[in-house]
Amino acid sequence: MPSLSKFEPNHPALLRVQGLTVEYATDAHHSVPALRQVGFDLAPGEIVGILGESGSGKSTLALSLLGLLPSASKVQGQVQFHGQNLLQLKEASWKGIRGSSIAVIFQEPGLSLSPVMRAGDQIAEVIRAHRPGNRKQREHECKNLLRQVRLDDADRIYSAYPHEMSSGQLHRIAIAQALACRPALLIADEPTRALDATVQKEVLEVLHEVVQKFGSALIFITHDPALLAGFADRVIVMYAGAIVEDGPVANVFRNPHHPYTQGLLQLAHRRRPESSAIKQSLPMIPGSFAESIHSRGCLFEARCAARTAVCREGAPEESIPEPGRRVSCFNYVH
Repeated sequence: MPSLSKFEPNHPALLRVQGLTVEYATDAHHSVPALRQVGFDLAPGEIVGILGESGSGKSTLALSLLGLLPSASKVQGQVQFHGQNLLQLKEASWKGIRGSSIAVIFQEPGLSLSPVMRAGDQIAEVIRAHRPGNRKQREHECKNLLRQVRLDDADRIYSAYPHEMSSGQLHRIAIAQALACRPALLIADEPTRALDATVQKEVLEVLHEVVQKFGSALIFITHDPALLAGFADRVIVMYAGAIVEDGPVANVFRNPHHPYTQGLLQLAHRRRPESSAIKQSLPMIPGSFAESIHSRGCLFEARCAARTAVCREGAPEESIPEPGRRVSCFNYVH
């Protein structure tokens, strides 16, 4: 069932994902599941974090919402956006949506910028592709965007090439480019992963400020719970292609129900410099996703310290432990 959020009583869903299942073909006769019956709602202006380790299905979810899955993928379910099922669109229809109504910031935003085009021209090209106007109007709008992402030297940045800017500036250019057409939905796939902590904090502040100002909903994909605290309204925790927990960030982080969520939060705490020795090895959850791919029971069972016999017998049904929250676990902690 779709998740609940504080936005839903007053707003219809902007995005409604129902039963989304994606499989990647390994050869002519075999495939590997990447998403398993994923379902959630996103309200206009809502900021939702998608949290999980590498391989949990986060990036496949982003590609599904952008119509960028490999052609050999097997896809089932629905992705309703403004009442339209995106999974049924042809590429010609996507050209009017991608970059305009739905925009994306990928990992390593600097690499998505052309090294031979000035920054301002790259932002202006997005506007030109989707809206009428002349060059002077686009330049004026681009410089306003640059100022809104806290690039005060807008004239210089507009005329600069990517190699002439810092990593923090490049990330802000990517934000400005993604928001150039005021999209209803912005998807950010670990956009600050390569940044140091100080620049990361500044970029997150800019992103939060601008999406709120423009009224865009944001799906923020990350493996780091610390980035979502005080940033996102809601967190969706994914494991092996499935949603295992969903709820308001503050509630989930204060009282995580699923053992996997508990493990992620414990790892995030133990990674802090003040809580571990400098030479201590990085903490990790025992086991790997490979043990979950063909499981007939709970996907997390092989790695779960709280597993019982019932966990091997079948997949757990989704429970609603409290309003606005859901969890898929036989033995979740109340």
